[in-house]
Amino acid sequence: MIAQAAEGKIAGIGVDLLKVGRIEQVFERHGAKFVKRILGPEEVAKFHQRYQRDPQRGIRFLATRFAAKEAFSKAIGLGMHSPMAWSRMQTLNEISGKPRVQLSEPLASWYRQRFGPAHVSITDESDTVLAFVMIESAANPPVHSTERTTD
Repeated sequence: MIAQAAEGKIAGIGVDLLKVGRIEQVFERHGAKFVKRILGPEEVAKFHQRYQRDPQRGIRFLATRFAAKEAFSKAIGLGMHSPMAWSRMQTLNEISGKPRVQLSEPLASWYRQRFGPAHVSITDESDTVLAFVMIESAANPPVHSTERTTD
C-alpha cells in the first residue's frame, strides 16, 4: 500500500541565505559567462536592465536569483543534478511584483510529473539575500505499486 499526498499538501521546502559579496566576487572573475550559466533568458534581460541602471542593484538581482535556484533545487530534492540546471529554473515577476517560478525543458516535464504549484519568496538587503521555496504535491501523483503478485 502506498500513501499518496493530497493536492495542496507540501511536497518540499527549500531555503537559501547568501552573502551578496560572494556572488559579486564570482561575477568580477567570470562576468557575462557566469550570468549566462546561472540565469535563464528572461532573467538575463532583467539583469542587464538593472545592472545598467545601478551595478549594485544588478548584482543583488543576480544573487536573489541564485538563491532562489538553490532553494528550489533543495525543495524538489535534486540539488544541482539533472534535469535540474541553473538556467532551467527562472524566478520572474507577475505584473503585481509577485515572484513566480518558470521552468524550461527537460526540467519542466520532470517537475509536472511529480509536483504541483511552486511558490517562491525572495528578499534582499545590501549585503544579504534570502530565498524560500515551497512546492505543493501534484493533483494526481503517479501511482506506483509496491505490491508483488505471484502467479
